Amino acid sequence: MLLLVGLGNPGQRYANNRHNIGFMAVDEMVRRHSFGPWRSKFQGQICEGRIGREKVLILKPETFMNESGRAVGEAIRFYKLETEQVFVVYDEIDLVPGKIKVKKGGGAGGHNGLRSIDAHIGQDYWRVRLGVGHPGDKNLVHSHVLGDFSKADTLWRDKLLDAVAAEISLLLAGESGSFMSRVAQVMNPPRPKPPKPSISPKPTEASAEGVEERHNGPQSKPETHNEPTSKP
Repeated sequence: MLLLVGLGNPGQRYANNRHNIGFMAVDEMVRRHSFGPWRSKFQGQICEGRIGREKVLILKPETFMNESGRAVGEAIRFYKLETEQVFVVYDEIDLVPGKIKVKKGGGAGGHNGLRSIDAHIGQDYWRVRLGVGHPGDKNLVHSHVLGDFSKADTLWRDKLLDAVAAEISLLLAGESGSFMSRVAQVMNPPRPKPPKPSISPKPTEASAEGVEERHNGPQSKPETHNEPTSKP
């Protein structure tokens, strides 16, 4: 079994926050892959299903972001999972909106949800970072991540969530590079190549002569002017 964790804050007040894109991502996975119903367990909401060949448990901690590790720790101890069997999906301000990065292990990077998980299970889990952009001023980060996605944001956000849910089986199968590439192609499809200009075939020798004859008229042999001969 693998554990997929979406990070966010519980309650309708936070439902459309940038900080909740992890919740949104796993909700889309549950919908797309026809998981079972949500139920309360491990200080959060869980549901079970299959993605590709993998049996997967999806968890949304309800401990609020800063205590996410409590719920994740309970889940992996109950199922006796290794840390590398855990995949955490969350918002990343250091990536431009719509960008995705995946890595195993690493630091919390200032993210309170990751800091809590690190404290409870260690750092050797998979991190799926979904870019929400940086406000440009570190003093605005708090209000930025706890602010709602704008109507314009939903265009790239929904496209990203759909792509992540559609391609998540690649990541769970160990193909993190292919997963990132496929999502990136959806977000930034390659431009179609312009059609090559058509090239008229060169005229053959016979056709070239025909063209010359049409333009210049038929070629006549030069006339010879001989002096008339008289009989003796």
